[in-house]
Amino acid sequence: MILERLENLPVGSFHYKLLVVTGLGWLFDSMDTGLISFVLPILAKEWGLTPEQVGWIGSIGLIGMALGAVLAGTFADRFGRKKVFAATVILYSVSTGLCAVAWSYESLLFFRFLVGFGLGGELPVAATLMSEYAPSHLRGRFIVLLESFWGVGWLVAACISYLLIPVYGWHIAFVIGALPALYVFLIRLHMPESIRYLISRGKIDEAKSIVADLECKLGVEGKAFDKKLSDAELGTNQTAKPTFSTLWTPQFRVRTIMLWLAWFGIVYSYYGIFMWLPSIVFAQGLAVVKSFEYVLIMTLAQLPGYFAAAWLVDIIGRRYTLSIFLLMSGVCSYFFGNAATPAELLMWGAAMSFFNLGAWGVIYTYTPELYPTSIRALGSGWAAGFGRIGGMLAPMLVGVLLASGAEMSVIFAMFASVFVVISVVVLALGIESKQKSLEEIDRLTVNQVNA
Repeated sequence: MILERLENLPVGSFHYKLLVVTGLGWLFDSMDTGLISFVLPILAKEWGLTPEQVGWIGSIGLIGMALGAVLAGTFADRFGRKKVFAATVILYSVSTGLCAVAWSYESLLFFRFLVGFGLGGELPVAATLMSEYAPSHLRGRFIVLLESFWGVGWLVAACISYLLIPVYGWHIAFVIGALPALYVFLIRLHMPESIRYLISRGKIDEAKSIVADLECKLGVEGKAFDKKLSDAELGTNQTAKPTFSTLWTPQFRVRTIMLWLAWFGIVYSYYGIFMWLPSIVFAQGLAVVKSFEYVLIMTLAQLPGYFAAAWLVDIIGRRYTLSIFLLMSGVCSYFFGNAATPAELLMWGAAMSFFNLGAWGVIYTYTPELYPTSIRALGSGWAAGFGRIGGMLAPMLVGVLLASGAEMSVIFAMFASVFVVISVVVLALGIESKQKSLEEIDRLTVNQVNA
């Protein structure tokens, strides 16, 4: 049986290489998002932009991300994870380079839309591919570690902004952001297509060949494959049609609602807070260089947040870990908005980063697990795409509120409330998927509907 042999592979160099290859895509995506947040305060001053215009620069990328997530997820279930992953990396890399030569506010908006389209398409596809290769007992840990590359990307963006932008100007940030286009060659060399995807498309011989090759590389004695597919593999081959309406059938309706609300809330709050974070810190009266230092320290706090979530997600489970981290994100964001001194700002900002990015790691673990192979990328893409609507609204709303004279404490109380609400939603509507194979989760779904 192909899937049983895939599950029984010992964790080794292949799994870690796949983690690094997909993780680098995550790092580059994060670096791009971080760079624009650091560039915004400088660009606003140089071009004389209003807060509303600055908000649109942040939001237009999220519009692209929403469309990219939906379309890339759909294409990945039809044409393969690997091809779509590589195409989205090229798109956002080239588009980021074009941002460096933007000659006007409008041209920058257009290029940022293309960047967002590529970025939004890459993330759910990468998570889907990694979830389909990671062994069941460590799948949660692998996906959260994959998401931890996002924190590293923010650190890279912060270092570029701290060391290079003050010397060479904001253009250099986007020039460096174009380099990931070269990374596509690494993808083609070291990333195989998803076994579960190949089985779902009837490409059985190709799936067997990849598993046999992996067994050889990992030192497992290969045997002849059974000619007949197992029940799990037949299910992978014949289940749900990759259409939007399938997400709303009785089998998937509740989890789709839960995931969409959770994604909307976490993206809304994250982009509303972090796209404005350097500007908010700068507004506290700190110098630009000092602002970069504070944001860099807050960004460093993301990494232990990921590692804590990676440890908890396979112990207490996805549902409880996600709910706790969302709740604590709300608590910390409230106190961050009410910080009276630079020391309080730094302390609560670091804690907010710790829990917020830990929650991101869990939601990327949780989402692809809740759909079968035939609609896994589609379901993940639509959940992420709907979430990006929140990301579109939040930066613009913050800009409008700041322009109208709203207090920072009021803005962050709003974000705190959103975190608390989605924490309750996850706890109330979520199911637990820890330590289960993807096929076991599928059977659990069927049994729940029949019950």
